[in-house]
Amino acid sequence: MRAKVGLEKAGPFLPVIENEAGQSPVLLVCEHASNALPSAWGNLGLTHEQTRAHIAWDPGALGLARGLAARLDATLIHAPVSRLIYDLNRAPDMPGAMPTRSEVYDIPGNAAISLAERLARTQAVYLPWANGLHNLIAARIAAGRRPTIITIHSFTPVYHGKPRSVEFGIIHDANPTLAHAILAASGASGLNARLNEPYSAADDVTHTLRLHATPYGLANAMLEVRNDLIATPTAEAAMADRLVPVLTAALRAQERAA
Repeated sequence: MRAKVGLEKAGPFLPVIENEAGQSPVLLVCEHASNALPSAWGNLGLTHEQTRAHIAWDPGALGLARGLAARLDATLIHAPVSRLIYDLNRAPDMPGAMPTRSEVYDIPGNAAISLAERLARTQAVYLPWANGLHNLIAARIAAGRRPTIITIHSFTPVYHGKPRSVEFGIIHDANPTLAHAILAASGASGLNARLNEPYSAADDVTHTLRLHATPYGLANAMLEVRNDLIATPTAEAAMADRLVPVLTAALRAQERAA
């Protein structure tokens, strides 16, 4: 089904904020938390199975982010709609913001988006998200609580037919300090952890960090967990238990270095 924006008004779709009063310096961000396809855009021509697949969201990422937020007493902000409607980790001028193809799948509802439709999606989804995240960050800075921005993602164990052995990826943008600290602390987790894998800033995956953390000089990192390791609520909780000591140790190392 082709996008119907312009025939009916959509949104705005506000970001979801949980534990806003959390006392941790960490602000957790989950841009690909939801696979929801609002009625204004229909199913984009996809099957039910495809809307549940990684192309539509990051499976397990929201459950993991919630587990980390609870254990760290951190605030969490997450997306209300599928990244196929608008990928919130992409700028409005990037083709991947409203992809016509994801991995091996064509996205029929995104095949011929007009400029008016692109604007409508940007206004309905991206602008409320970007403003909401910025407002959280700016308010904390004004209150003397400069946040540490950590984004939570998941990735597939097989990509274009090639297995991925990495289990925990730590990605940075301009400032690698926190990412290096997380990598250094990850040995005790038992995970195969690597820096800038399976993606890096060169793949244009650090838009959130580049827009919201780097201009303020905020410590930041993007975390990627292989989604077969967080495929159930029990696995999500177990991974949160494994990563909390890693993040805590990294934050302490960062404080000592400051």
